[in-house]
Amino acid sequence: MKQLIALAAALVVAAIPSRAHAQTAAQPPVLRVTLEDAIRDGLQRSHRLAEAAARGEAADAVTAERHAATLPQVAALAGYARTNHVDTFGILLPTNELKIIYPDVPDNYRTRLDLQWPIYTGGRLDAVERAARAEARASSDDLAAARADLRLEITRAYWALVTAREALRVVEESVIRIDAHLQDVRNQLTAGLVPPNEVLSVEAQESRQRMLRIQARTTRDVTEAELARLIGAAPGTPIEPAASLEEVSVEPGGPQALAALLERARQQRPERAALTTRVAAAAERVTAAAAGTKPTIAVAGGFDYARPNPRIFPRDAAWKASWDASINLMWPLFDGHRARAEVAEAVATSRASEERLADFDTMLAVEVRQRGSELESSRAAIDAANDAVRSATEARRVVGERFAAGVATSTDVLDAQVALLQAELDRTQAIANARLAEARLARALGQ
Repeated sequence: MKQLIALAAALVVAAIPSRAHAQTAAQPPVLRVTLEDAIRDGLQRSHRLAEAAARGEAADAVTAERHAATLPQVAALAGYARTNHVDTFGILLPTNELKIIYPDVPDNYRTRLDLQWPIYTGGRLDAVERAARAEARASSDDLAAARADLRLEITRAYWALVTAREALRVVEESVIRIDAHLQDVRNQLTAGLVPPNEVLSVEAQESRQRMLRIQARTTRDVTEAELARLIGAAPGTPIEPAASLEEVSVEPGGPQALAALLERARQQRPERAALTTRVAAAAERVTAAAAGTKPTIAVAGGFDYARPNPRIFPRDAAWKASWDASINLMWPLFDGHRARAEVAEAVATSRASEERLADFDTMLAVEVRQRGSELESSRAAIDAANDAVRSATEARRVVGERFAAGVATSTDVLDAQVALLQAELDRTQAIANARLAEARLARALGQ
């Protein structure tokens, strides 16, 4: 019995490393990506862009459909009809021969090759086609705008992950520092150099730093999952940004005239191009609606091969051919003011498109100004944050030396550590904000 227990224990001990190895092997490998890689993967795998591209293909198909309406339409028709029996009708010829004029033919077969061609529609079909082409161009601009939005969203998520990872690193370093400081304070308490409340204060601060570490880790996991979603990575894939905030060097740029930036934005923003194109499409729809009161001319024709052929007299139960050609004019003299209502609708839609474009121009001017101001302020904040980190680092060193000499309290040391932690976090956020401000300004300019 003892041998069986020992064997089972040995098997359990041997299985523990294997299970740990299996769990380690099951974890997905860390995905190390640069910002350019993240943007490229996101643009290639985005379902949002695939949807926009499909809508663009649908708009192109509508354009082809509108163009096809101006071309000749040829159709092959065939049919069969069964009728009731009738009495045959004929006349008696002088030769005493009965000539059947209307025979009893219950089985009727008909085939026709039909042609329809609208040669003049008052410009309606041409205007509708031009409107469809404009809408197709607007769809391509919508796709470009969606790509720019996704690029900015990936950039935001990328720098948010970089910031979250850096914040977690700073908090973990703070936890390590405060643990070492707590050990020093406990040693001083044992030696009778500090009162017990000093140890309690450090322990409380340590608990707070651990809580901050948990929050920072949660923020890191959330931003990591968001970036993984945007670039099409598998859920749960750990991502390590290749860009380090310590390597980022943001050089202050010279001021650019707001008017020049605004003009660039008006020329490059795909949203404005789409709105401008849709204004033109709305104007074409007004032309198409106004053509509803004009006459239309169409050419028609066909070739019939039927048994019996109703165009041939006398009726005969045999396959015979016939053809026809015509030109038709249709002029709506009164349609219950339908065409007038269509014109009014098209004019109102066109005016709405123009107002939307004007509103976008107003918002664009504000957006460009805001993004430019954000970039300038974020660049200035980096220098201030660097100065704050240097000052906080030196202050912590001085307070640590004074505490070791017995002329400073542990509270002073904790305050210095918290100040350094806050300065490092502020610097991290300032650099990430500068990069994000650059991306937002580029998006506002349509780049």
